[in-house]
Amino acid sequence: MTKEQVLRSVTPQELSSVRAVAHRAVQHLTRSARANLVAAPDDSHSNLGWDTERQAFISHSMNEYAVGLSLSPLTLFVIKNNNEIDNFTLTGKSDIEAGAWIDERLLEIGLKPASSVSLPYELPDDVNAVKGYAENSADDNRFTALAAWFHIVSQSLTILADSNSDIKPGPSPVRCWPHHFDIATYVALESGSPETARGIGVGMSPGDTGYNEPYLYINPWPYLDPDTLPETVKPGHWHTEGYVGLIATATQLFTCDSVNDAIPNFFTNAFSIARKARGF
Repeated sequence: MTKEQVLRSVTPQELSSVRAVAHRAVQHLTRSARANLVAAPDDSHSNLGWDTERQAFISHSMNEYAVGLSLSPLTLFVIKNNNEIDNFTLTGKSDIEAGAWIDERLLEIGLKPASSVSLPYELPDDVNAVKGYAENSADDNRFTALAAWFHIVSQSLTILADSNSDIKPGPSPVRCWPHHFDIATYVALESGSPETARGIGVGMSPGDTGYNEPYLYINPWPYLDPDTLPETVKPGHWHTEGYVGLIATATQLFTCDSVNDAIPNFFTNAFSIARKARGF
């Protein structure tokens, strides 16, 4: 099937349980990085890349090694200089077993165990509730659909970041942040304090308590006045509760003839509106 067909093979709301499972599993990657890398002021040492070839999340390099998580089937793996050296399929395994496997592999290659650090954030209740990986991810097209969302969005965000590289300070690398499990770039429009300097967050959440389905977001910073917002970008809408941003849910994107086209189009058009609204 094409990525478009994979996306449409399940309803967006059906992804909620596998999203929580994957969100839980990627914590092993970020713990590994936190245990072995010098902490960056913005916590970026702990974030993850998306490997389009493997359809997997990958940690930052740790002395030529990195740990990853492929989504279909759900599998942890270790690579050295981009070559896989070991893997551990999670189907039927507990989260404790997954953590023990990662620790053993890290110790074998001279790194510190992932269990030696605690996460500096609280995970959502549905993610905390995941104690094991009983879902048969090898045959579950929901995991494949979740991977397709990250794949298409990662490509679209990379194109957006590259096409706006003339902006200074400009776009950050496209990365997945394991706290919220979103993949994003932040386009800094000016230098200065992060509390006041203008910028635009562009990304996708695979779903959360606000929207129980994947959704794209464009969040101008500082937030715009909700009473004087520009016209929305179809098929999205302005979100104004808790934060102000342009949102396009999977359900809204599915109303388009091609989701594969609708995603980059929404990002491009919404970013243009947000940039103009922030005076750039």
